[in-house]
Amino acid sequence: MTFEETLVQVRELLEREGRVAYRVLKRCFTLDDEYIEDLKADLIDAKRIAVDEDGRVLVWTGQTGPVAAVPLHARGPSTVLSVAPSQPSANSMPKHLAERIRAEQAAREARGATDGERKIITALFADIKGSMALMEDLDPEEARRLIDPALQLMMDAVHRYEGYVAQSTGDGIFAFFGAPLAHEDHPQRALYAALRMQEEIGTYADTLRLAGRAPVEIRVGVNTGEVVLRSIRKDDLHTEYTPIGHSTGLAARMEGLAKAGSIVVSEHTHKLTAGYFTFKALGAAQVKGVSEPLNIYEVLGVGPLRTRLQVATRRGLVRFVGRQSELAQMKKALEQATAGHGQIVGVMGEPGVGKSRLFYEFKVLSQTGCLVLETFSVSHGKAYPYLPLIDLLKHYFQLTLQDDERKRREKITGKVLTLDRSLEDTLPYLFFLLGLTEPTSSLPQMDPQIRKRRTLEAIKRLLVRESLNQPLILLFEDLHWLDAETQAFLTLLSESVASACIVLLVNYRPEYRHEWGNKTFYTQLRLDPLEPEDAQELLTALLGDDPAPD
Repeated sequence: MTFEETLVQVRELLEREGRVAYRVLKRCFTLDDEYIEDLKADLIDAKRIAVDEDGRVLVWTGQTGPVAAVPLHARGPSTVLSVAPSQPSANSMPKHLAERIRAEQAAREARGATDGERKIITALFADIKGSMALMEDLDPEEARRLIDPALQLMMDAVHRYEGYVAQSTGDGIFAFFGAPLAHEDHPQRALYAALRMQEEIGTYADTLRLAGRAPVEIRVGVNTGEVVLRSIRKDDLHTEYTPIGHSTGLAARMEGLAKAGSIVVSEHTHKLTAGYFTFKALGAAQVKGVSEPLNIYEVLGVGPLRTRLQVATRRGLVRFVGRQSELAQMKKALEQATAGHGQIVGVMGEPGVGKSRLFYEFKVLSQTGCLVLETFSVSHGKAYPYLPLIDLLKHYFQLTLQDDERKRREKITGKVLTLDRSLEDTLPYLFFLLGLTEPTSSLPQMDPQIRKRRTLEAIKRLLVRESLNQPLILLFEDLHWLDAETQAFLTLLSESVASACIVLLVNYRPEYRHEWGNKTFYTQLRLDPLEPEDAQELLTALLGDDPAPD
């Protein structure tokens, strides 16, 4: 069987089943690892109709990518007018999301959950500003070809962050986050989706201008609050799952207050996301249906903070109590790494038990004489390959938002060549990963798997060489949200840690799986809730030790 024949059969199997383990593909088609990587390169990277899940399962998405995924320079005027063969609807949910929603509904029914469940969600309304005027002189079919791509881009942005599109109207959508798939960070997801919508619609508007057409602009409103949720009908995911409550109406009011090209949020959403995003206060506004004026805010972009601990640090941390045994073991690992015997320390614990705070305290105590590089995974991070590595490299090269491309290139080149001129061959891969264009580079046309392997090897060589100059503390947080590419890097790095002056600190929740358990230089620390005496000390620090009044 040729590769093309195998590819066709694998695609048909994946589309039919939705999810297929790589081990099943190997057994069904007698494939080796290299063959599997070639299939992934075509289905995931080239055609964009599947995604990788934890390096073990191939998941069908059926999405070939919206028009905005095509580079602007590669589009002609006809691109815009032929991207939407059918009217987008709320039912155009990726298959893997629909399956997860069905599984969630089945779990609710198994628990005996009743209809009318109360939940906190974040609602989002988005529409095309001035759509009536935009379509006034257009034939209905022409208007549809103009509007449909914009609607699809809005829905794609929602689905990217695992939100739920409840309704698709003629020129906009109503979506919400936090249900039916529960996410602790649903306000952040909603704002990430809103920013992505504006970015993608901006690119789409550019294509319209190139085609001599009037551009489209959207406005977005967001609010977080409590609702009562109607149940999902299994045979129709989008007709029964509806949030009922004042908070959804308030999100619609926020949309009505937004200018074209902007995102407006309520005070409640602002409080939950301050620091994660930057805002402009718009003052108090009188909102229909609300007796008192409400403070509203415009979202300007992504903020400087990424984690709850960073937000808490800005507000002021409470006293650190307990965890002395864990700190001692981490210090011991650092001593061994400083002596040239690298170590990996994994800290496992449930959400909120103090994994990030433990890393913070260790970092404060251990920075002298070491280079500390830290990075984080985020809950939606699996949709962004290499994101933690990109953040880590930006920190290492001290790249800032104010640096133009020439400045960034100078910083990277100077750092690498000063460290070791033999690393010069890593520069093209570092430039490519960090988004620096090179007109003569062959990397864009390189086989994706070869480029990935060489990129990961370049980063590993860079860090291992740096550890010869000074001990290196690498912190990777929240591996349970890690993308497959960064996971591949950690696996590669783990093979070289033992002989380097590196201590690799990682933390994760119990569901995360790795292959380091049998390595002699790996230590796992399990964080349990604080002991009673430590909990009492923390409460005393928070509330004081004065007896309660009678």
